Amino acid sequence: MSHNSAINVTVGLSGGVDSAVSALLLKEQGYNVSAIFMRNWEPKSDDPYCTLDEDLSDAKAVCKKLDIQLEVVNFAREYWQRVFQYFLDEYNAGRTPNPDILCNKEIKFKAFLEYAIQNGAHYIATGHYARNDLVNGQYLLKKACDLNKDQTYFLYTLNQNALKHSLFPIGHLQKGEVRKIAKDFGFLNFAKKDSTGICFIGERKFKKFLSEYLLAKPGNIITDKNQIIGKHDGLMFYTLGQRQGLNIGGVKSMVEAPWYVIKKDLEKNNLIVAQDSNHPFLMSKTLHCKDLHWVIGNPPMDNFSATAKIRYRQNDVECEVTKINHDLWQVDFAVSQHAITPGQSVVFYQADNCLGGGVII
Repeated sequence: MSHNSAINVTVGLSGGVDSAVSALLLKEQGYNVSAIFMRNWEPKSDDPYCTLDEDLSDAKAVCKKLDIQLEVVNFAREYWQRVFQYFLDEYNAGRTPNPDILCNKEIKFKAFLEYAIQNGAHYIATGHYARNDLVNGQYLLKKACDLNKDQTYFLYTLNQNALKHSLFPIGHLQKGEVRKIAKDFGFLNFAKKDSTGICFIGERKFKKFLSEYLLAKPGNIITDKNQIIGKHDGLMFYTLGQRQGLNIGGVKSMVEAPWYVIKKDLEKNNLIVAQDSNHPFLMSKTLHCKDLHWVIGNPPMDNFSATAKIRYRQNDVECEVTKINHDLWQVDFAVSQHAITPGQSVVFYQADNCLGGGVII
């Protein structure tokens, strides 16, 4: 009998292959495993984009195969109040938020964690690609072994309490290995494609979705030389560096070349574009950030060297991080960064250790 059998672990099962294999590995290690499927969004009954029912059905199949109990818990109210409202407010303010980061902070590693612990769990586990290490009495958040899949960027808001009660069973595996384990064990979802897009939006048309909740204010598209060349549907629909979907082409007396969003002028409601993907407005060596969160509770120092990323799919870039006041920090990169986007997060690392991060302003 494994000594782990007295330890209760509740797995957040999404219906995907990563959380399924996480549950399998924990069961093989002898833990007393149960699962929860989180309903974080209440879709309209005729919503063709919501995969909730299909995901729940996959989660049930996984639990049946593993012979573990599955409970469906509805966190839709918490999600709306703590994640979705912030998402709408940020878009309204002309910024581009990252709701997946907030969902991890407020739902998976707060609402779900609290629920599981109250119901007898010693730990929760998820299918995130990350590692959790106890060093000198402190829990460290470390990059996954599969750097291509590493998800610490989305987890930088986790605190010591969350890490103390969380397991990441697949953090040491490559994605290909995870799929192979799932296939060999006979999970039907072994080849299911990774979910993309924000959890509540799924694969739907983002513009249409946003317009159901926010009032769009159309305005002018102007060039960096102050020439009006088109109309935009509302600043909230565009992001810095965007090239697709601007619907400008064949402008008289202009060379035929792609246009890029280089700035959003909120006061005048103008979208400013240029035909240069390396326009000075888009390239910067410095950013400022607020709402700093440090995994161990405090930064290494008031100024320190690190590497950082300003978006998920990006290599780490060397930088100097400096505290300006209690909630404002400056980051100076070794090389210019493209399209630093207000509302997104900058996340700091030293080697494979995720230190924390903040929201770009």
